[in-house]
Amino acid sequence: MKNVFEIVSAVPLFDGLPDEQLNDIRKIAVSKHFNKGETIFSEGDPGNGFYVVVEGLVKIYKVSSEGKEQILHIFGTGEPFGEVPVFTGQPFPANAEAIAGSRLLFFPRVDFVDLITGNPSLSLSMLAVLSMRLRQFTVQIENLSLKEVPGRLASYLLYLADEQGKEDSVRLDISKSQLASLLGTIPETLSRIFAKMTDMELIAVSGRKIKLVNRPGLMHLAEHGKNLTTS
Repeated sequence: MKNVFEIVSAVPLFDGLPDEQLNDIRKIAVSKHFNKGETIFSEGDPGNGFYVVVEGLVKIYKVSSEGKEQILHIFGTGEPFGEVPVFTGQPFPANAEAIAGSRLLFFPRVDFVDLITGNPSLSLSMLAVLSMRLRQFTVQIENLSLKEVPGRLASYLLYLADEQGKEDSVRLDISKSQLASLLGTIPETLSRIFAKMTDMELIAVSGRKIKLVNRPGLMHLAEHGKNLTTS
């Protein structure tokens, strides 16, 4: 098992920092373990620090007054989450839950702010991550508000392909019910769309592996975001 220094060194957020600064970061990191289904923090909890996923999967989600869950993002190995309160001092704006057995590193807000105060390169790294996160949420809002569900699914599959470094296939690390929540729909609707996209030879599904049979067709669907019956 990797030690904390090796883990910190591999986190993109800290990429390019010298060993001395990485060692300072290691000193304030707290290793935490969460079982599948265990809450990491709840909306409204004090934003007392942020996390980095060492291994496992974490979902960030909101719950409506009617009890409907909307997944905002799912984070995997090497990804930070809960960073905004580090700068704002505000409570966590959403909930976080481990959707698989997960090991996380926790960075207390006060200690981390002390580090970045005298470390401009670390501040720039944090700014880059937050800017990327803002872009991701902007794209998600656009998908949820302007596209039909088939367009959202096509966009997500193409995003996964880029993220996983694959040209013609992706692997789903989350359940279809979690994917449905992430895309703002219900599992039954998502299953029908998977079946329709398979019939149209846009994709081929084998368990958790999805082959992108017709990438240009998926790109067209993602761009126009129409229903499959009208695309």
